[in-house]
Amino acid sequence: MEAKASVNSVRIAARKVRLVVDLIRGKNVGDAYAILRNTPRGATKMVEKLLKSVVANAEHNYQLDQNNLFIKEIYVGEGRTLKRMQPHAQGRGFAILKRTSHVYITVAEKE
Repeated sequence: MEAKASVNSVRIAARKVRLVVDLIRGKNVGDAYAILRNTPRGATKMVEKLLKSVVANAEHNYQLDQNNLFIKEIYVGEGRTLKRMQPHAQGRGFAILKRTSHVYITVAEKE
């Protein structure tokens, strides 16, 4: 049995979120919480919130035990890019790309 959760269009670039996600892939849920609390990255708060959500889904919807859960699958996809312009010298415009990301997570129970 497995539980899933996702978050879409988070205003953090996917490459920054992947640095955090790679740290917890395949770990127990308890170990993942400890790693996220001690990692000084901006994406950790969002990933921890998503992890809490998927654990709550597993406990409530499938009656799985939190102590036996591990992160089976977690990956990050690129979302929509917001395109903005910043004025520059001599009437030119400088493009600013505000990147977003989608994060997907699946937890399963150890057998």
